Amino acid sequence: MTTSPVERAADQFVTALAQWRVERGMTKKQLAARMGFDPSYVSHVEGRRHKPTEDFARRAEAVLAAGGVIWQRFQEYDELRHARGPALHRDPPVPVQWMPPGTGLIVEQEIAELTYTNGAYRCRIRRALYNAGVEPVTRYLVKIAVDRYPHDPAGSNRHHRQHPLSFDEMDLRAVAGEGEAAEPMHWRLKLDRDAAKEVWLLFANDHGQFPLYPGQRTTIEYAYTVGEEKWGQWFQRAVRLPTRNLTVRLNFPVEFEPQVWGVETSLAAEVPVRTPLERHDDDRRAVFEWSTDAPLLNARYRLEWRFRGENAPRNGATLVKNGANGHSLRASHRMRGIGIVQRGSDLLRQRARHFQLPREEAGAREAVAALRVTLDRLEDVHDFSKGVGLAAPQIGLAVAAIVVRPPERGFDPVVLLNPRVVDESTETDEQYEGCLSFFDYRGLVPRPLRVDVEHARYDGTRVITSFELAMARLVSHEIDHLEGRLYVDRMAPDATLVPVEEYRQTGQPWAY
Repeated sequence: MTTSPVERAADQFVTALAQWRVERGMTKKQLAARMGFDPSYVSHVEGRRHKPTEDFARRAEAVLAAGGVIWQRFQEYDELRHARGPALHRDPPVPVQWMPPGTGLIVEQEIAELTYTNGAYRCRIRRALYNAGVEPVTRYLVKIAVDRYPHDPAGSNRHHRQHPLSFDEMDLRAVAGEGEAAEPMHWRLKLDRDAAKEVWLLFANDHGQFPLYPGQRTTIEYAYTVGEEKWGQWFQRAVRLPTRNLTVRLNFPVEFEPQVWGVETSLAAEVPVRTPLERHDDDRRAVFEWSTDAPLLNARYRLEWRFRGENAPRNGATLVKNGANGHSLRASHRMRGIGIVQRGSDLLRQRARHFQLPREEAGAREAVAALRVTLDRLEDVHDFSKGVGLAAPQIGLAVAAIVVRPPERGFDPVVLLNPRVVDESTETDEQYEGCLSFFDYRGLVPRPLRVDVEHARYDGTRVITSFELAMARLVSHEIDHLEGRLYVDRMAPDATLVPVEEYRQTGQPWAY
């Protein structure tokens, strides 16, 4: 049986899509989520049950960063699909440049630099743009947001209501082009809120318009200033257009003794950046730099820092003592540094996948081993007198595995695979709970005093284990993580969170 050129081209597109998906380590469901499609759509396309659309191909190319291969295969297929008569036998054209979704703009390089000087931060963004679309570009959207206390949303909102960000203080300036050919860019307001601004940078000024036409390149640069009283100790870049290279720099006085780390946030998880930051000192300035090639669309990269110098500005956020070195360090930062996914990540709101046992025994053992290693690291930096548990989503693994260390010393950790509560006592109590993914606060949570949990062994057999008192609370807390639920969801509507520095029961076991 022979296949037509159209069928062969469709097969080549599907093959390229599947190969690059596997190369990027994504499941079909994960790829669909990042592309903004229904979870089953990628399966239907790879199974040849749906024909790929232009929008699907562009988004797949942008998300998988396949160097144009996926888009090229689609164009070959699309050319043949719409050909008539003798045109079917032509060699399909090989495109010079794939076109991303949306405006058709590609960011060939972004350099984002934040500099602290005389009580203020000056942010300077430089982007090399290429118009790969078919329409001229006349404006470019810029989003500016500040968050004084990023781990205390209520406190941050109150602060910015009292001290709103203003355009007068920002001194926003923008140019297009370089050197003597650079043109000032006018801008037009799109959004004006206390802590967020959006403006359109216009390819126009008093002398007229200078659109970026298809096939043309230019560089835009814009800068603005925010006082230290409104800027939290973090700097985030969001990838909203296909980007070839992203470089982020932080520039601080050396005497501030800055310590800097990076976090990558995607639709799946929040994890430390995969490559280390580089530091060099230049004329009493400490410059930190981090770069990545072909970042994924919709990913967010955030650099955070703390200043340890005596004369450095203080952020004013909630701090706890790090007994290991005597320095003040926000509790959630310590957890993030160990590799714990923090509240705000989509992964903590998704239901974990159950293992297919015994077929996936090796994967289950790997997940449990990773949980044990992380628990060991946790106990090096904190004394968990109430016991401690950890669920796989909290270390970036969307699978149903938890490990719980009992409050009593000398007992082996409890491992639960594919657990679910099948019965619980009607008698409950309220105790304060903390969470490794939300470690700056404690909250009063009602829980049953006994839970019966059905769970699996590695060989696939299922058993039911009963847990009481503290272990019932710990196990219930971790099972909630596997169901995309946090302890704050179980608090009474009028209950309030207690900052960790005000919590008076640290180091004490729960009382029963």
